[in-house]
Amino acid sequence: MDKHEEMAALAILIHDLRKHKKVTLNELAERIGRSVGFLSQVERGLSRPTVADLTAISEALDVPTTYFYNLPRPKALDWVTRPDERRTLYFAGGITDIMASPTLQGAFTLLESLLEPGASSGERQMSDRSEQGGYVLEGQLTLWLGEDESGATLHAGDAFQVPSYARLRYANLGDTPTRVLWIYT
Repeated sequence: MDKHEEMAALAILIHDLRKHKKVTLNELAERIGRSVGFLSQVERGLSRPTVADLTAISEALDVPTTYFYNLPRPKALDWVTRPDERRTLYFAGGITDIMASPTLQGAFTLLESLLEPGASSGERQMSDRSEQGGYVLEGQLTLWLGEDESGATLHAGDAFQVPSYARLRYANLGDTPTRVLWIYT
């Protein structure tokens, strides 16, 4: 799938989940603090949500964020993934997430995030029901956790772990691309 097909698939997932949960567009927009127009564009595949937007949508609709990675991809083995078998989401703000786990049925999920220089999860902090951790493979990642305005900048080889429902945002403030392996419970 190319970027446009992936965006259309994500749009359908969000729309169908919202309808299934019997939540109106207005209600969801209010819950996530975004305009109805923006949410309508996301559901029609015309705009990409930020990571923070998708996390807020998942919380508002009571599903884990990883729900949106659950589109099946063809796999030779059900316990292994190859690069061409992985589900990819392209976010606004210069972030691409690649689901590395072969299944979402286990106790944890592996996700590779690619952040362009200047990429950000969004201006608002997000809170995910999953405990999460990460390992910076390349580049640098700045994390802001809770009320800490100064943040922490991690470099290749650094790791982090944050509890469930921790308020978090992140960005690549460097001038080279960043790759992070995220682990979600």
